[in-house]
Amino acid sequence: MKLLIASSNSGKLREYKALAAGHDVKLALVPGFASLPAFDESAPTFAENAAGKALHYSRHAAGAVIAEDSGLVVPALDGAPGVQSARYAGPLATDTDRVKKLLGEMNDRTGEERRAYFVCALAMARRGRLLAVLSDRVEGTLLDAPRGDGGFGYDPIFFYAPLGKTFAELPREQKNLISHRGRAFLKLLRYLETGDIG
Repeated sequence: MKLLIASSNSGKLREYKALAAGHDVKLALVPGFASLPAFDESAPTFAENAAGKALHYSRHAAGAVIAEDSGLVVPALDGAPGVQSARYAGPLATDTDRVKKLLGEMNDRTGEERRAYFVCALAMARRGRLLAVLSDRVEGTLLDAPRGDGGFGYDPIFFYAPLGKTFAELPREQKNLISHRGRAFLKLLRYLETGDIG
């Protein structure tokens, strides 16, 4: 089966291809993605944004299109940054700006209040018809300061206890297998192959 990814990000394509190794699926970016009308990700949930994006781009592509929405959820901050993860510190903010703002919000919080999780919702659609919406998450704790040179976004402050490292300290291949995006995508592959999401 061929899946088209609703993105122009070749790095994301490489990540998905690595996860799909050993599975009977071919992956490519939606052709001409940058020239297509953009989808406004303004829904209140990750699943709605992912589904809307998949439906939107499936109307402009021949074949099954997958789209995602993901971000960091901090229960102690009423779920923020949440669906605003990429825009948390403003539309032109850098990853460093977003991390700095979040650390400021977490300044006086300790223990269980520093619990956080990454979530990814992944949707698949074909010709304007929604076929599946799957999601997964990975639990962690927010550190007081960044650690590690890898990853992106909030990875340097997201501590994953089972491995004793932040996401930014993990090799890319290892992070892909345990990340929210990796888990959601593997769940989609399992669904396509067996009809079971596990």
